[in-house]
Amino acid sequence: MDLDLFFTPVDESITDKITSISSFFKGININKGKIPKLTGHTIALLGINSYQNIEGNEGVARGADAIRKKLYNLKTGSGAHKVIDLGNLNPGVDLNETIGRLQEVCEHLIREDILPVIIGGTHNMDYGQFKAYEGLEKLITVLNVDAFLDMEESEDATHNHIHEMLVHEPNYLFHYSHLAYQTYLIEKSSIDVLERLYFETYRIGHLREIQRDIEPVIREADMLTFDISAIRSSDAPGSKNAQPFGLTGEEACQICWYAGLNEKLTSAGFYEYNPELDDARQKTASVVATMIWYFLEGVNNRKGETPRQTENYIKYVVEMHGRPASIIFYKSIASEKWWMEIPLEDKAKKSFGRNSLVPCSYSDYETASKGEVPNRYVNTLARLN
Repeated sequence: MDLDLFFTPVDESITDKITSISSFFKGININKGKIPKLTGHTIALLGINSYQNIEGNEGVARGADAIRKKLYNLKTGSGAHKVIDLGNLNPGVDLNETIGRLQEVCEHLIREDILPVIIGGTHNMDYGQFKAYEGLEKLITVLNVDAFLDMEESEDATHNHIHEMLVHEPNYLFHYSHLAYQTYLIEKSSIDVLERLYFETYRIGHLREIQRDIEPVIREADMLTFDISAIRSSDAPGSKNAQPFGLTGEEACQICWYAGLNEKLTSAGFYEYNPELDDARQKTASVVATMIWYFLEGVNNRKGETPRQTENYIKYVVEMHGRPASIIFYKSIASEKWWMEIPLEDKAKKSFGRNSLVPCSYSDYETASKGEVPNRYVNTLARLN
């Protein structure tokens, strides 16, 4: 695949004044006119400079480069993974063609074991990120962080792209989790639909009440899509849909850190930044750049944990009074993360191959220890069987 046909090089004006040898920019390879060989790289940054079909939000076309300016000036992290910046994706003649190009590029990168990190563009571009998994023949879990649900049956692509994922054929969406929605911005019927499908949704207030239980939700995802409208406007004003309430910048970075640590996660996208709506110091660009930095640092700190290597894990068998007769938990000795085993029926075993281990929290173990079946167990069992 000739990636040079898909991308515009990174503008020299973004890098020409960076002199610090410890800057993030000095530790990565970038497209200065020809994309360096992908060999040896494990993370690829790619910008989106398209705002097709989205009136009043044209500034997102310049968002990727504004974020780059902030990101490149941050310091290098632990640097275990080699990063390449491919530049900005050339838009197609219309929105569908641009989404198709993003799909093609992301699928190619994922097949090469390179994690694409998408920067900028409107949130509906995540449909291309999602479609990249279509040819990989695996079921995936999508984690979406957004103040809105974006499930409307509307011609406005920014408000129906999650609906498009849910009804997409072929169906390879195994699970969907939504963090930080705001109740007064969404239709209750949309929440009802997601709950009937045994999907998970967490409003912003609930998210703060159960902070320690959110990490397993993030750990289950294959794909992260993050709309910065989920961050409160005092921290991130540079979005068309910025709201006075929402995540703090610190909370957004924590989510990104956990997402980076997730061994399963193979793509991430950060959408809806509009520099024309930002403040004079481009605070929002700084926040998003820091989020990306924490995400990459999380990737650099992955431990390669697989609970079936039982010598590094403690196995707990909790006897239940009824069905199921017992629930099996695993706890990592190194990280203290938890998993639980979900038994599969014969038909599901053919699809999944063996019992399914799903991330869980200590709270799930506590619930089972009291003789109650954790909701996470019930919902996962329903989806698997």
